[in-house]
Amino acid sequence: MKELNSYEEIEKWLPYVFFRTIGGIILSTIAEEIKKRRTFAIISHPDAGKTTLTEKFLLYGGAINLAGTVKGRKATKHAVSDWMEIEKERGISVTSSVMQFNYDGYCINILDTPGHQDFSEDTYRTLMAADSAVMVIDGSKGVEAQTIKLFKVCVMRKIPIFTFINKMDREARDPFELMDEIENVLGIRTCPINWPIGCGKNFKGVYDRNTKEITTFTAAMGGQKEVASQTFPVEGTDVESVIGFDYHQQLLDEIELLDGAADEFDMDRVSRGDLSPVFFGSALTNFGVETFLQHFLKMTTSPLPRKTTTGVIDPFKEDFSAFVFKIQANMNKAHRDRIAFMRIVSGKFEAGMEVNHVQGGKKIRLSQPQQLMAQDRKIVEEAYAGDIIGVFDPGIFSIGDTLCASNTKFEFEGIPTFAPEHFARVRQVDTMKRKQFIKGVNQIAQEGAIQIFQEFNTGMEEIIVGVVGELQFEVLTYRLENEYNVEVKLEKLPYEYIRWVENKEEVDVAKIQGTSDMKRIKDLKDNPLLIFVNSWSIGMVEERNPGLKLSEFGHN
Repeated sequence: MKELNSYEEIEKWLPYVFFRTIGGIILSTIAEEIKKRRTFAIISHPDAGKTTLTEKFLLYGGAINLAGTVKGRKATKHAVSDWMEIEKERGISVTSSVMQFNYDGYCINILDTPGHQDFSEDTYRTLMAADSAVMVIDGSKGVEAQTIKLFKVCVMRKIPIFTFINKMDREARDPFELMDEIENVLGIRTCPINWPIGCGKNFKGVYDRNTKEITTFTAAMGGQKEVASQTFPVEGTDVESVIGFDYHQQLLDEIELLDGAADEFDMDRVSRGDLSPVFFGSALTNFGVETFLQHFLKMTTSPLPRKTTTGVIDPFKEDFSAFVFKIQANMNKAHRDRIAFMRIVSGKFEAGMEVNHVQGGKKIRLSQPQQLMAQDRKIVEEAYAGDIIGVFDPGIFSIGDTLCASNTKFEFEGIPTFAPEHFARVRQVDTMKRKQFIKGVNQIAQEGAIQIFQEFNTGMEEIIVGVVGELQFEVLTYRLENEYNVEVKLEKLPYEYIRWVENKEEVDVAKIQGTSDMKRIKDLKDNPLLIFVNSWSIGMVEERNPGLKLSEFGHN
């Protein structure tokens, strides 16, 4: 910049200098806020203790004063993340919930997912919004079926996976055996960060391999409060009096074995999803939870870039962009509203800002932006890349939609539609309530929990509902009755397999040479589909109709 020699020249340059300074401050503030963000999903098989672990994180973050548990005699509170009546009745999580809290200078977004396999399609979508995953494993059971399924989705996305082996306060399997199982069944290498001392009633505490210290815990109020802990060096003279001679000797032998045989911690491998850091603890009694949280925050990264149709979007880019990964109706009984959950990918969100709804082809104002703590909500004025926010949806959003502030339009990668495995014909009992019935099934379908199909040449008189797990039928009838005041009858159908017709423009669906167990249906967007009772019929239909292209997945 040239030297300024007169007042006139200084005056001319002042606004520019001022603007540069202010602009720099704003941009650096946005970057600082984004760096603080950590967004992760918690996945597990049912009953491994995922929701309980979420509660304990919130407890440490100061978001709640007393942690609830999903089950247990001492549990007089329900978990914060379970807000639906049916969830409280059954003690399971039916839908994913999103929670935000601050801890140690970080702003953490937790996506708690349903463990039950009947609700796994909600989990699949939720994993699309996370930057890393915490896999909770029951110490007595090891790797279970649903864990394997969810793990595969994480691998497909190449996101870092952290393992928390839970329920060490109960009789658990040998830790070496558990690590072997994770490596053999899931095909990912493990690196223990801490190591348990005993289990069940003899669970003494954990050993930190990095600091070479032992931490012992004293439970407070059945795990509802933060625990009091004491730390001792492993070679200290007073250790044996705390954990006992036998346990101390066993620990020293196991440390020697670990140091010789276990994989070294390598952050690059963790980031690629090749290595999983392993932690041991008990979410119920709160042992080892804070240790896990501290390590996890240091190991994870700030929000990651995302692929779009025009290239990769950098989270630190100034322009706001986001995608919808979940829609939930009737979260507030008083208002009968719909909330579209979106993951902010880049920049800063401000309440009332105008953005391009790419799929809808128009500009919209994002109203009533809120962050949710299960059933509790707070209106947010601003949010940053990595955050999850809910906005009021007047019925314009679909799962997978892109929102961006820039006029250069792009779309984020689509979220896959998972194939339903169970089908039922659904009719309302009272034909006078047709309107409520149509509204109810449509709104629940837009959330992605169920998929609605029609007979190929009919209207909405007869609808066929497809779900991933049978329990979804129960949730559907429960919600139609309680939220829309509509009683329905379900007639289960024998179909188990579904295929989307990929090249519908080239094929006359009505003339497809089918099999006796095939049925032609269409979805709400008039896309033609075929459903079958037997899997071998799919191959026969493809043989009989050269040029027909069938797909196992649809796309939002």
